[in-house]
Amino acid sequence: MENYRFTAFEKTGEILFDEVWNFENDEAAKMEGQKQIEEKGVAEKTHRLVNSAGKLLLFHV
Repeated sequence: MENYRFTAFEKTGEILFDEVWNFENDEAAKMEGQKQIEEKGVAEKTHRLVNSAGKLLLFHV
């Protein structure tokens, strides 16, 4: 399992979520991460998901 950091923001810059998620690999992180983002109700908020090396996997403005 690898660590991935998920962060979601309001347009004001307020941080809604700043969490570490664990997934098997980048592909699983993209698929499962998108599901978790939708479950949290922040799919239309500014958000990002990066791997431990800092590679951007998911991003929405």
